[in-house]
Amino acid sequence: MKSYISVKDLLQRKHFENIEVVAGHDGLARIVKWVHVVDVTKIRNLLNGDELILSTGLAWKEDKVLFLSVVEQLIESQAAGLCIEIGTYTSFLPQEIIDLANEHHFPIILFKQEVPFVEITQDIHTLLINHQYQMISDLEGYSQALNKKLLTIEDHNEILTFIHQYLNIQVVTIFGNHEIQFTPKVSEKEKDELLNIIDNHALASPSPSVASMPIQLLGDSKAELIILSRDRQITDFDQLILDRSATALAQFLLRKHYVEEKRHAEETEWLMSWLEGEYSEESIQEFLAYHTPAVKPKGAFVCLCRLDPFEHYSNVDLTYFKLYTRTIFEQQGFTLFSIEKRDYLIFIFLNKRNTGTWKQRMKEGIQKLLQNETKIAKNKSRPVLGIGKYVEELKNIPFSYQTAMETIRIQKRCSQHEGSYFYDDLHIFRLISHLHKHLDLKEIIDEYLEPVINYDQKYNGKLMETLKTYLACNGSKQETAKRLYVVRQTLYHRIEKLEKLLGKDFMNHEKRLAIEFMLHSYEFLLSSKQVKGAEQESL
Repeated sequence: MKSYISVKDLLQRKHFENIEVVAGHDGLARIVKWVHVVDVTKIRNLLNGDELILSTGLAWKEDKVLFLSVVEQLIESQAAGLCIEIGTYTSFLPQEIIDLANEHHFPIILFKQEVPFVEITQDIHTLLINHQYQMISDLEGYSQALNKKLLTIEDHNEILTFIHQYLNIQVVTIFGNHEIQFTPKVSEKEKDELLNIIDNHALASPSPSVASMPIQLLGDSKAELIILSRDRQITDFDQLILDRSATALAQFLLRKHYVEEKRHAEETEWLMSWLEGEYSEESIQEFLAYHTPAVKPKGAFVCLCRLDPFEHYSNVDLTYFKLYTRTIFEQQGFTLFSIEKRDYLIFIFLNKRNTGTWKQRMKEGIQKLLQNETKIAKNKSRPVLGIGKYVEELKNIPFSYQTAMETIRIQKRCSQHEGSYFYDDLHIFRLISHLHKHLDLKEIIDEYLEPVINYDQKYNGKLMETLKTYLACNGSKQETAKRLYVVRQTLYHRIEKLEKLLGKDFMNHEKRLAIEFMLHSYEFLLSSKQVKGAEQESL
């Protein structure tokens, strides 16, 4: 059953045999909700819209100006059309009125002989009331059929197709990630036209041929369900079908969301247990065979990604970042599993290609990942990456996880190593970090560097900077002066001062190695204090 009764449908009824449509042929698809007899000239406040008007023309008789005013009021009141009994009080239809009706697609129908308005209204009202009862029955049938579908469907497209087939109308779904789906599919040109209609409806001029309903899920708007037609307006029945369909779609998405969340929670729990060393090599291989049967890993490692501040990233941001990261590194020959923990995203990388090239491929992937910061960070701070040891046996992933965390910790303490993503590249700082956990590193540093530190604090002599640069230049005075932007005489004076404070043998091989180690250790401790201070201030 059609969800509406149009002017054209009523023209097939009894008493409409001897008629002529003299204007507004393009408006015969207008919906009729009621029929009303009118023979007054002031009708603007008497109508609710979508009424088919029957009239003898008594109110205006042969007064063209009054007749034109009546038609203008009908058009303004959104009446469905005007039926006039010609000959009794009105014998002609002025061209101005025909032009006005054609301009607004407003049907004007002439009865060429006398007709019983009472019988017409009784017939049409009976038809409309029966149609309403039938729509209620059809709506109940639609709801039952939709509920049955919800028990078996596995894709939301089945719901969208069901709406389209039932109403024979275009369905458009706009999801929260801005994905737009057309049911049935249309050409690119038609897509643009339909989206233009929807935009105009939402922003500029609401259209009676468009209706929309938000899809709410746990208080969050996940999508918008839209129906639209180019050849008729949306009826109350269409709106009810849309409402039932939106509820069904929300229920389906909620069920799907629950299943995905449960699966994700179970997977996250398993992956965390893997990182904590609770599984054997055989158990891990069984897990991978189920989740990634096509992947035969040649080794693995853990990459930590710190997003600071983490709370500024919405679920959409995090999902996009994980998808973007997975896409980039899959092209480099890796398969990824991801976990969210506190302020970190933890990625477990499985290597599918040559073991000897994994590090270079990671560097290329990281470069691509960080090149497009606008997509990743959206004006937030840049992600910090820490990559742990590469392990060939998957049961050793916990070791890679621990070394990835150590990489992040060292990066936070040593600003000059912010670009060192790999644990393997931190060399001396790994040793310093290890010693710091078990020894009083400050006491050893003071043994070698305290005189220089105290001198700089007292006189701002820049001796620490000079010492570090002089050692980095392998004792080349010319290169050191160039890097420090000082004249040689100033450099010679500083070196003499260093010899007095450290001893004239400070450039001898063994002592020099010890001093260089202590310089790195000093920077490590200094950065540690700054990090702790910053954390205390944030608290």
